Amino acid sequence: MNLHHLLKARHDTNKPVRVALIGAGKFGSMFLAQVPHTPGLEIASVVDLDPERAREACRTVGWDGDRIAATDFGKDGSAVIARGDVEVVVEATGNPAVGIRHARAAIAAGKHIVMVNVEADVLAGPLLAEQARNAGVVYSLAYGDQPALTAELVDWARATGFKVVAAGKGTKYLPLYHDVTPRDVWQHYGLTAAEAQSAGMNPQMFNSFLDGTKSAIEMAAIANATGLDVPADGLTFPPCGVDDLPHVLRPRAAGGVLDSSGMVEVVSSVERDGRPVFRDLRWGVYVVFEAPNDYAADCFRQYGLKTDSSGRFAAMYKPYHLIGLELNISVLSAVLRGEPTGQPRDFRGDVVAVAKRDLRAGEVLDGEGGSTVWGKLMPAQASLKAGALPIGLAHNVRLTADIAHGQMVRWTNVEIDGANPTVAIRREMEQRFAR
Repeated sequence: MNLHHLLKARHDTNKPVRVALIGAGKFGSMFLAQVPHTPGLEIASVVDLDPERAREACRTVGWDGDRIAATDFGKDGSAVIARGDVEVVVEATGNPAVGIRHARAAIAAGKHIVMVNVEADVLAGPLLAEQARNAGVVYSLAYGDQPALTAELVDWARATGFKVVAAGKGTKYLPLYHDVTPRDVWQHYGLTAAEAQSAGMNPQMFNSFLDGTKSAIEMAAIANATGLDVPADGLTFPPCGVDDLPHVLRPRAAGGVLDSSGMVEVVSSVERDGRPVFRDLRWGVYVVFEAPNDYAADCFRQYGLKTDSSGRFAAMYKPYHLIGLELNISVLSAVLRGEPTGQPRDFRGDVVAVAKRDLRAGEVLDGEGGSTVWGKLMPAQASLKAGALPIGLAHNVRLTADIAHGQMVRWTNVEIDGANPTVAIRREMEQRFAR
């Protein structure tokens, strides 16, 4: 609770926290919007494939001409990471291969790394975080994004002595969404393709939120950061409002939907017939926890906490997340406290590629949010045993076999370059953390 005090001390001694931002998309732009209002925090450089687009993003979020002129804009992330005036790197590209490369460069250069790029984190994060710890720098999930906010709730519950039963987030989900492609995604957002294009909206990126892939990736990140388990057959997306969290998200033996206690799960904001859920959690995160004794259960009741019928299962939730507007918490925690806002410490959840339709040998997969595959959450060890292809490696690779609709894609079903650095670090991570 003293980040602002610590930052003020840096500001008063003219030693601002200096950040390199890589990726000036929506998340990065939201972070940039807060910088002029945070004395003691400065942007040393903004890196983007299109530096002029990055400058325009700064103008859009309210930067004045002097601030833009004083900021370096470039394309080379590795060169910026090596600069002596950079303390922390924010990786916000969304590209797993690029994110892993930047994270490794930051760790080698002795810089803290805030990994907005959850795709990279799920592909190889446990190994990257271990390498960062060994190097004496912080590797952190991004506060404001749902994985870090959920990990915070889990930490709160455990630190106060409660047993965590379930944790996760809300989203809008229907089973048919798994097969949606970028071509027909906008009808599910109530937009036309022309309206989305005029707003600069990327159909493949938005489709990754709709088809379940982003939810799977975020739950894998939470599982790897908290040690929670993942459902044996993937996320079930039960419809559930905030008042029913303790009732629905408890073990089946206690009347709920979970395989067992201590799991991640995503709740849907709509019923299976499309009706809205009452008091939904579409934009928020939650933790369900269990009273360790009768006295604590009595306190739940006395202080008005919503519980299940037994009075022993209760929930805390945060109804919204502000993504990049909250990112300062991660940046400042890494630099001023030497602490991450969540980081992977184990390999418990994996996200694997599943066919959206019948696929034929010779077709090229188009990855997360594309027209060929979606990402399904699996227990990591089950994924390894099946030889499943991670969704983060399912982009621009050619199939060597037919894959039926709804079937997972395996490493043996695609042409993979074993010398590819991203493939190599993924394989290293698997070997290091296989249980």
